[in-house]
Amino acid sequence: MKLPHTGRALADAAPVPYWLDRPERPDPLPPLAGTHDADLLVVGGGYAGLWTALLAKEAEPDRDVLLVEAGTCGWAASGRNGGFCAASLTHGLANGVDRFPGEIDELERLGRENLDAIADTVDRYGIDCDFERTGELAVAVEPYQLAGLAEDAELARRYGHDVRLLDRDEVRAEVDSPTYLGGMWDRDRVAMLDPAKLAWGLRRACLDLGVRLHEHTRVTGLRSDGDALRAATAGGPDGAPGAIRARRVVLATNAFPPLLRRLRAWLVPVYDYALMTEPLPEAQRKAIGWANRQGLADVGNQFHYYRITADGRILFGGYDAVYHYGNRMAPELEQRAATFTALAQHFFTTFPQLDGLRFSHRWGGVIDTCTRFCPFFGTAYEGRLAYAAGFTGLGVGATRFGARVMLDLLGGEETPLTRLDLVRSKPLPFPPEPFRATGINLTRWSLANADKREGRRNLWLRTLDRLGLGFDS
Repeated sequence: MKLPHTGRALADAAPVPYWLDRPERPDPLPPLAGTHDADLLVVGGGYAGLWTALLAKEAEPDRDVLLVEAGTCGWAASGRNGGFCAASLTHGLANGVDRFPGEIDELERLGRENLDAIADTVDRYGIDCDFERTGELAVAVEPYQLAGLAEDAELARRYGHDVRLLDRDEVRAEVDSPTYLGGMWDRDRVAMLDPAKLAWGLRRACLDLGVRLHEHTRVTGLRSDGDALRAATAGGPDGAPGAIRARRVVLATNAFPPLLRRLRAWLVPVYDYALMTEPLPEAQRKAIGWANRQGLADVGNQFHYYRITADGRILFGGYDAVYHYGNRMAPELEQRAATFTALAQHFFTTFPQLDGLRFSHRWGGVIDTCTRFCPFFGTAYEGRLAYAAGFTGLGVGATRFGARVMLDLLGGEETPLTRLDLVRSKPLPFPPEPFRATGINLTRWSLANADKREGRRNLWLRTLDRLGLGFDS
């Protein structure tokens, strides 16, 4: 098939995240200046930090909660993702069954309750984030993938999921792509939403409840200070120094260089990329169907995720997951021409009937990943600090659960959540450089080759499987 001229389709795409490039974006709050005290300091204004501050205030309205964010709330992963809000706490059911077989029933129940609670929060606080309980449609684009979809459907039904297995005609009746050979529609455990509007709505709810919130305030160090912790800060464009003395601290910085050295062994930042189209004309909307507005993903190792927005655009992302030597992060890495070109080609292969459509935005962002693909938790400074990290792309939903865990950990007493193996255990660490970069890049190469060889995994991937290690986009 002759591909359309992707250069023309990308020519006018703004190099910024679509979700953040809108007039609804709130004005930044002033940076913190001087020295302050707090009952609870939350470091990080993404989903994990915002949920923590909100839940802490809901539970104890008189608690003095202070949240600081180095940029603006939601500017990083929370405002750059695809807006898939999943019930899974374990990066999918199969991963949970493999890693936590003794408690997967409980984790599934907690995940469903967590998604219901997010829906309730959106409703109670009037958060206008286009929340839609549409489910997710996994599609096979190669014949060998059909057997895997059938196995996934059988496993899902075993754990009570409302799933429907679709043949070629049925899946194309949902969303019409000539590449689709079959599909599985999980109808009750994924919601679609506008990720930046969710972050901004949580921010507003925190402020309404009395959370003290300061943006453009970076925490530069932590140390013990008697029975509390002291956080050194740098605020505003001139980096004015300050300090916060807090009885308890939540660290919710995820992929960013951690204030705790121990986290560096468990986390790697991986760059993920996405395109957003201009709004589809009515004729093109009818040409692809998509009346049920599900989130979509193909089932390759290097998979694409895509969804339709409230204003009729298509977000198309994934495929490449790029790690840079030494856990490097930099603004210039958010743009990668080769990946955008590949995504545009794949988009028009998936939807040739949309030839002539243009992309309005192109962007990248960092995912915090670990070797078990789902979050891990812990404490430091004799229980006065709690952290959660490693959400691996499913943080839109799982961060709320992570906030509950961190608050329980800071409480100091055992709870049903802190007893979970998911909470008590840690992922296997990544090796130091240069072995870290070598292993990750060899894994990426092997996964790409498995996709070309009908899913057959080479010796390297089989070895990682046996060790319980891995790497995924």
